[in-house]
Amino acid sequence: MHRRQFLLSSLAAAGAAAGLRAAAATLKFGHRQANMVNDPGPAVFDLAKQIHGLSGVELQVYFKGATLCDRETLAAYQHAAERTGLAIPSVAGVWPPGASLLQPTAEENLRQAIAAAESLRATTILAACFEQNCPNMDQEQSYGPVVALLQKVSGAARDAGVTIGMETSNAPANDRKLIDLVDRPSVRVYYDLDNVERYAHTGEAVPGIALLKSRIRQVHLKNEDRLLEEPGRVNWGDAVKGLAAIGYTGWLVFETSHSGAQQCIDATQKNMAFVTSHYA
Repeated sequence: MHRRQFLLSSLAAAGAAAGLRAAAATLKFGHRQANMVNDPGPAVFDLAKQIHGLSGVELQVYFKGATLCDRETLAAYQHAAERTGLAIPSVAGVWPPGASLLQPTAEENLRQAIAAAESLRATTILAACFEQNCPNMDQEQSYGPVVALLQKVSGAARDAGVTIGMETSNAPANDRKLIDLVDRPSVRVYYDLDNVERYAHTGEAVPGIALLKSRIRQVHLKNEDRLLEEPGRVNWGDAVKGLAAIGYTGWLVFETSHSGAQQCIDATQKNMAFVTSHYA
């Protein structure tokens, strides 16, 4: 290699490394409410505030009898977020008991979640659909109505500044198929790598990152009650590197299990340090 070519390639590599370090420094970490506390209520923000480096809390539209559809409940969470300086990046738990993506009330439930998200200035809705409540992407009679529903509510989501993130029990290739069929910028994938492996798509979670690329709206990180650095269904070191490789800059939301408040604080800080070290 000529000296000039060597210098140019070295500068390019240094620039790329500096870019990754800058991205790592601005990673946005959140935590799912339902995995932080046992009971609903705005106190979750006081716990989150004790976790250095955590920037937001993912709330539940429906959580143990409480709902963001209630104005007073929503206002209490909104006030707590403002008081602590934390964001609400997303809302999950959009289905009330007995409801699902495949039930007749799905459109109403999604529109209620969009309204709640807009009021809270959340920009993502997690719409979960697993197993019998998940469309079969090999059967048009199964996925066709879901595609039509998501297209129908996508305009309301767009106008509210909200993206619907689909978290399914399907393989990444079928998540991609669903998003491409819907073909709306306000409908994307909420990617949960651990669920990919859990639902028997063995070895597909990490490669799925490159397959989905910009279709990924938001990401859940979890390893049950273990740290991300410990053995589990997903190699989280490789997963984080995969996210960095596609230039992912969205929220990283922990869905880890905890035994108590202090363990939640300690484990989340260790998990954030692990992610940051592998992203850089």
